[in-house]
Amino acid sequence: MPKTLPNDPKPMEWLASDWSQGYVASYKPFTFVDGEGVRCSIYVSGCKFACPGCYNKVAQNFHYGSPYTQELEDRIISDLGQSYVQGLTLLGGEPFLNTAVCLQLCRRVRAEFGHTKDIWSWTGYKWDELLQDSPDKLALLGLLDILVDGRFLEAQKDLTLQFRGSSNQRIIDVPASLAAGTVKIWPRLVR
Repeated sequence: MPKTLPNDPKPMEWLASDWSQGYVASYKPFTFVDGEGVRCSIYVSGCKFACPGCYNKVAQNFHYGSPYTQELEDRIISDLGQSYVQGLTLLGGEPFLNTAVCLQLCRRVRAEFGHTKDIWSWTGYKWDELLQDSPDKLALLGLLDILVDGRFLEAQKDLTLQFRGSSNQRIIDVPASLAAGTVKIWPRLVR
Protein backbone atom coordinates (compact mmCIF):
# COMPACT_ATOMS: atom_id res chain seq x y z
CA MET A 1 0.00 0.00 0.00
CA PRO A 2 1.51 3.38 -0.99
CA LYS A 3 2.37 5.77 1.81
CA THR A 4 0.14 8.84 1.94
CA LEU A 5 1.26 12.17 3.30
CA PRO A 6 -0.76 15.06 4.73
CA ASN A 7 -0.23 16.86 1.41
CA ASP A 8 -1.67 14.02 -0.72
CA PRO A 9 -5.11 15.31 -1.72
CA LYS A 10 -8.07 13.04 -2.31
CA PRO A 11 -10.10 13.69 -5.47
CA MET A 12 -12.14 16.87 -5.22
CA GLU A 13 -10.60 17.66 -1.82
CA TRP A 14 -8.75 20.81 -2.90
CA LEU A 15 -11.02 22.76 -5.21
CA ALA A 16 -9.72 25.92 -6.83
CA SER A 17 -13.08 27.55 -6.15
CA ASP A 18 -12.47 27.07 -2.41
CA TRP A 19 -8.83 28.16 -2.33
CA SER A 20 -7.82 30.50 -5.13
CA GLN A 21 -7.86 34.21 -4.45
CA GLY A 22 -6.92 35.13 -8.02
CA TYR A 23 -3.46 36.40 -7.07
CA VAL A 24 -0.28 36.29 -9.11
CA ALA A 25 3.06 36.06 -7.29
CA SER A 26 4.96 37.34 -10.33
CA TYR A 27 5.15 37.53 -14.09
CA LYS A 28 8.48 37.03 -15.88
CA PRO A 29 8.56 37.78 -19.60
CA PHE A 30 11.25 36.44 -21.92
CA THR A 31 12.83 33.85 -19.61
CA PHE A 32 14.90 30.85 -20.64
CA VAL A 33 14.54 28.63 -17.58
CA ASP A 34 10.86 27.66 -17.33
CA GLY A 35 10.69 25.26 -20.26
CA GLU A 36 12.02 25.02 -23.77
CA GLY A 37 12.89 28.21 -25.67
CA VAL A 38 12.06 31.79 -24.72
CA ARG A 39 9.00 31.85 -22.50
CA CYS A 40 6.61 34.12 -20.68
CA SER A 41 6.11 32.71 -17.17
CA ILE A 42 3.30 33.47 -14.78
CA TYR A 43 3.64 32.39 -11.16
CA VAL A 44 0.21 32.10 -9.56
CA SER A 45 -0.18 32.40 -5.79
CA GLY A 46 -1.27 29.62 -3.47
CA CYS A 47 -0.27 26.02 -2.94
CA LYS A 48 -1.41 23.39 -0.43
CA PHE A 49 1.37 20.88 -1.14
CA ALA A 50 3.94 22.79 0.96
CA CYS A 51 6.78 20.58 -0.27
CA PRO A 52 9.82 20.75 2.04
CA GLY A 53 12.58 22.56 0.14
CA CYS A 54 10.14 24.34 -2.19
CA TYR A 55 12.05 26.84 -4.34
CA ASN A 56 9.18 29.36 -4.24
CA LYS A 57 7.84 29.04 -0.70
CA VAL A 58 6.55 32.63 -0.58
CA ALA A 59 4.11 31.79 -3.42
CA GLN A 60 2.42 29.12 -1.27
CA ASN A 61 0.38 31.95 0.29
CA PHE A 62 -2.89 32.41 -1.62
CA HIS A 63 -2.80 36.19 -0.97
CA TYR A 64 0.81 36.78 -2.01
CA GLY A 65 1.51 39.22 -4.83
CA SER A 66 -1.13 41.11 -6.77
CA PRO A 67 -4.58 40.31 -8.12
CA TYR A 68 -4.69 38.99 -11.69
CA THR A 69 -5.92 41.80 -13.94
CA GLN A 70 -6.98 42.31 -17.53
CA GLU A 71 -4.01 44.66 -17.89
CA LEU A 72 -1.60 41.87 -16.91
CA GLU A 73 -3.33 39.42 -19.25
CA ASP A 74 -3.07 41.90 -22.13
CA ARG A 75 0.62 42.40 -21.39
CA ILE A 76 1.24 38.64 -21.39
CA ILE A 77 -0.57 38.24 -24.72
CA SER A 78 1.42 41.13 -26.19
CA ASP A 79 4.69 39.62 -24.97
CA LEU A 80 3.71 36.19 -26.34
CA GLY A 81 3.12 37.86 -29.70
CA GLN A 82 6.84 38.41 -30.16
CA SER A 83 8.12 36.05 -32.87
CA TYR A 84 10.99 34.77 -30.74
CA VAL A 85 8.75 33.67 -27.84
CA GLN A 86 7.97 29.95 -27.92
CA GLY A 87 5.23 29.91 -25.32
CA LEU A 88 3.64 30.39 -21.93
CA THR A 89 4.59 28.67 -18.68
CA LEU A 90 2.32 28.30 -15.64
CA LEU A 91 4.04 27.92 -12.28
CA GLY A 92 3.33 28.78 -8.72
CA GLY A 93 2.18 28.29 -6.18
CA GLU A 94 0.00 25.66 -7.79
CA PRO A 95 -1.61 26.35 -11.20
CA PHE A 96 -4.25 23.66 -10.70
CA LEU A 97 -5.48 25.43 -7.56
CA ASN A 98 -5.72 28.66 -9.56
CA THR A 99 -7.74 27.42 -12.50
CA ALA A 100 -9.87 30.54 -12.92
CA VAL A 101 -6.76 32.60 -13.69
CA CYS A 102 -4.97 29.89 -15.66
CA LEU A 103 -8.00 28.83 -17.72
CA GLN A 104 -8.81 32.41 -18.68
CA LEU A 105 -5.24 33.05 -19.80
CA CYS A 106 -4.74 29.71 -21.58
CA ARG A 107 -8.05 29.97 -23.43
CA ARG A 108 -7.04 33.40 -24.67
CA VAL A 109 -3.62 32.10 -25.74
CA ARG A 110 -5.31 29.33 -27.75
CA ALA A 111 -7.85 31.78 -29.23
CA GLU A 112 -5.16 34.25 -30.33
CA PHE A 113 -2.27 31.92 -31.22
CA GLY A 114 -3.79 28.45 -31.67
CA HIS A 115 -0.96 25.98 -31.22
CA THR A 116 1.77 28.25 -32.61
CA LYS A 117 2.69 28.96 -28.97
CA ASP A 118 3.04 26.05 -26.56
CA ILE A 119 1.83 26.00 -22.96
CA TRP A 120 3.81 24.32 -20.18
CA SER A 121 2.81 23.89 -16.56
CA TRP A 122 4.42 22.60 -13.40
CA THR A 123 2.21 20.97 -10.79
CA GLY A 124 2.53 19.14 -7.49
CA TYR A 125 -0.32 16.90 -8.61
CA LYS A 126 0.48 13.58 -10.21
CA TRP A 127 -1.05 12.86 -13.62
CA ASP A 128 -3.49 10.28 -12.23
CA GLU A 129 -4.63 12.68 -9.51
CA LEU A 130 -5.52 15.30 -12.12
CA LEU A 131 -7.45 12.79 -14.22
CA GLN A 132 -9.73 11.88 -11.32
CA ASP A 133 -10.24 15.38 -9.95
CA SER A 134 -12.48 18.33 -10.79
CA PRO A 135 -13.70 19.44 -14.24
CA ASP A 136 -11.72 22.70 -14.05
CA LYS A 137 -8.46 20.79 -13.53
CA LEU A 138 -9.27 18.54 -16.50
CA ALA A 139 -10.13 21.57 -18.64
CA LEU A 140 -6.78 23.19 -17.83
CA LEU A 141 -4.93 19.94 -18.50
CA GLY A 142 -6.60 19.79 -21.92
CA LEU A 143 -5.11 23.17 -22.89
CA LEU A 144 -1.51 22.20 -22.07
CA ASP A 145 1.25 20.83 -24.27
CA ILE A 146 3.70 19.86 -21.53
CA LEU A 147 3.11 19.05 -17.86
CA VAL A 148 5.84 18.54 -15.27
CA ASP A 149 4.02 16.52 -12.62
CA GLY A 150 4.63 15.46 -9.05
CA ARG A 151 5.63 17.03 -5.79
CA PHE A 152 9.17 18.21 -5.27
CA LEU A 153 10.86 15.60 -3.06
CA GLU A 154 13.93 16.94 -1.34
CA ALA A 155 15.34 13.40 -0.88
CA GLN A 156 15.26 12.99 -4.68
CA LYS A 157 16.58 16.46 -5.51
CA ASP A 158 18.81 16.42 -8.59
CA LEU A 159 19.89 19.71 -10.12
CA THR A 160 21.24 17.94 -13.21
CA LEU A 161 17.75 16.98 -14.40
CA GLN A 162 16.20 18.78 -17.34
CA PHE A 163 13.32 21.07 -16.20
CA ARG A 164 12.79 19.19 -12.92
CA GLY A 165 13.93 19.55 -9.35
CA SER A 166 13.58 15.94 -8.18
CA SER A 167 13.83 12.61 -9.96
CA ASN A 168 10.23 11.57 -9.25
CA GLN A 169 8.90 14.37 -11.46
CA ARG A 170 8.04 13.62 -15.07
CA ILE A 171 7.89 15.77 -18.20
CA ILE A 172 4.68 14.64 -19.86
CA ASP A 173 3.54 15.20 -23.44
CA VAL A 174 -0.07 16.07 -22.61
CA PRO A 175 -1.79 15.71 -26.02
CA ALA A 176 -0.06 12.35 -26.67
CA SER A 177 -0.92 11.13 -23.16
CA LEU A 178 -4.57 12.12 -23.42
CA ALA A 179 -4.85 10.46 -26.84
CA ALA A 180 -3.14 7.25 -25.67
CA GLY A 181 -4.88 7.04 -22.30
CA THR A 182 -1.51 6.57 -20.62
CA VAL A 183 1.42 8.81 -19.69
CA LYS A 184 3.73 9.58 -22.61
CA ILE A 185 7.01 11.19 -21.64
CA TRP A 186 8.08 14.24 -23.62
CA PRO A 187 10.15 12.87 -26.52
CA ARG A 188 12.87 15.56 -26.22
CA LEU A 189 13.67 14.61 -22.63
CA VAL A 190 17.44 14.49 -22.17
CA ARG A 191 17.65 12.98 -18.70
